[in-house]
Order: sequence, then C-alpha cells, then structure tokens
Amino acid sequence: MNGDKNRYQFYCMSLAQRGFAVVNFTYRLAPENKFPAAVEDTNSVFSWVLSHKRQYHFDTSNVFAVGDSAGAQILGIYTNICTNPEFAALFSFRSPEGFAPRAIALNCGVYDVTCSCFMEDGSDLALLAMTEYLHHSDDPEEVNLIDIVSHLTPAYPPVFLMTCTGDFFQKQTISLADKLMENCIPFIYRFYGNKELQLGHVFHCNIRSAEAKICNDDECVFFKNNMIVSE
Repeated sequence: MNGDKNRYQFYCMSLAQRGFAVVNFTYRLAPENKFPAAVEDTNSVFSWVLSHKRQYHFDTSNVFAVGDSAGAQILGIYTNICTNPEFAALFSFRSPEGFAPRAIALNCGVYDVTCSCFMEDGSDLALLAMTEYLHHSDDPEEVNLIDIVSHLTPAYPPVFLMTCTGDFFQKQTISLADKLMENCIPFIYRFYGNKELQLGHVFHCNIRSAEAKICNDDECVFFKNNMIVSE
C-alpha cells in the first residue's frame, strides 16, 4: 500500500506468480482526505475480501498484507485496530469481528512518530506528510493515533520488517523491532544492500532488479511459513 494501484500492478503480478491471490487497491490520499480516511479504506478492502471469499476462492484463514512507506504506517495502524480493542474503540468504524491479518510485511515505513529518529531521517518529508495527513498535526491525541509502537500488544501478528541502504526511514525499523521484542511478537528483520550497493526507499518495487527479487522472495517465504494448512 503506497501510491496507487496502477503503479503497483507489476509488483502485484509478481506476487501472484509466487502463488498468492492478490488484491491491489488505492486508498484516499492527503491533503484532500485527512486521517483516518486511508485506514477506513483499508478496512473496507479487508471487509470486501472476507465477504467475497467464495466468489474469488480466497483462503481467508491465510490473509497476508504488505505495506510500503506510508502504506506501511497505515497497515501498522490498521493491524493495531484489529488486535487492540482499547485502541480500536478510538475510531468510529469497526474492523470485521475476529479478523486480523495472519502476518504482515512492513517495508520502509514510519512506526514511531514520538522518536527523535522520526525527524533525523527524511525530516522534511516526514513533517510534510504528517502535516497533510492529520487534521491538527499539533494535537497530541491525534498524533497518538498514528503512532504504531505505542499501541502494540502481544496479539499483533508476525511481522516481516524491512529497510535498506538509502532508506531515509531506516532507523524507524529499530524502534519497531524493539517494541516487537518487548511484546514477544515474532518478526523477521531484514536490511538489504551494503556500502557498495546503495538501494533506496521501497527499492523492492522495481521487480526488474535482482535485489528486489531477493527481498520479495524472502517476504513470500515468510508468508508461506506462517500459513495455516487445512487438513
């Protein structure tokens, strides 16, 4: 979830080639649409998947989700709504009863808006996005709603957490990893690239690159390892 679905069509087709039924969607964007519009749209998509499982032969016991950049933050917030009833009560909409993704992949996202690293890396981009996304970016209660690490519980699903060389939000993954460990939430952390191989923010979307294939293969293996297999 990042940008729009047209930009992601080839990436999603590559996931389908790996054996997944893929739903690709566009959520409402800021500044025309303020928080939590994008999270509401995410909820609508998951509700649609569950209600159309027979029509499209979806295995709804194994629903996985991937979010990139802003989409990673949106997916992280939505997964908190699905797994933390106290947090969910702060929103006017409700997620499908009993639903949470089986596992999620969070790529190059922002997870801790209270951390100093939020402004250290990509500060102009981070501040602009936050200002456009919220109704009142200086309202502590509203800022609290977009902070993922503050609302994690042990009920959160397994996470594939990824960043890379050249990602201006890479330190955000450390903050989230610490909180995942604190809550005993299983996760895999991957850092791609090296000193000689500079990649960049959401590099894995360029499916023509060898590094993107490695990353996307790793994520798909992670999902398949977290599948429930019906007997």
